[in-house]
Amino acid sequence: MLRDASLYDVLLALDHDLAAEVRAGGCAFCGGRLDSARYPRKPRGGPEDLGPEYAFRLSFCCARKGCRLRATPPSVRSLGRRVYLGAVVVLVTAMVSGITAARAARLRELLAVSVRTLQRWRIWWRQTFVASAFWRGVRGRFMPPAAVDTLPASLLSRFAGADEQTRLVQTLRFLGPLTAPRGAAGAGSSMGGGDPQTMRLAPRRPRS
Repeated sequence: MLRDASLYDVLLALDHDLAAEVRAGGCAFCGGRLDSARYPRKPRGGPEDLGPEYAFRLSFCCARKGCRLRATPPSVRSLGRRVYLGAVVVLVTAMVSGITAARAARLRELLAVSVRTLQRWRIWWRQTFVASAFWRGVRGRFMPPAAVDTLPASLLSRFAGADEQTRLVQTLRFLGPLTAPRGAAGAGSSMGGGDPQTMRLAPRRPRS
């Protein structure tokens, strides 16, 4: 699935939708117009034919002189500042319950993920993530609670969807607020609130 270009097309479309919401709201500080100010990224782990748009993170800057505040929307393509795509970080960590030599070699071949990187991801999910204000605020929505020792697999299993790709996309949408500086994914955003166990994909809107 991680080599399927259609997954990344869906994620790119969702990122454009989220960016459009932020841009329509104007500058959070002065209400001014937001202009495109995307910045370069070098994502790892996806297929080779991702396309040029994956080399950038969508972002905006206030057009008003004297303000110039940056507004970076939440993203379903990235997970914070990690160089690996969010889908890779979530799905690979969920798949690996034990790191064997054969499994490590296969991951290096397919995704260029080292054992040390994989270990860092597992520690992040089970220590840093569970201690975050975001997780403390949303974990009560899951009944029964998502098991910490099997994150992110226990999170993936809670989302509605007919197939693994849909559940992965929903999980990335749920995690979106972690990727948005300055609280860009507020209550009015399609990423804020909602019951994660019944969340469905929002209809795709045409991009301008």
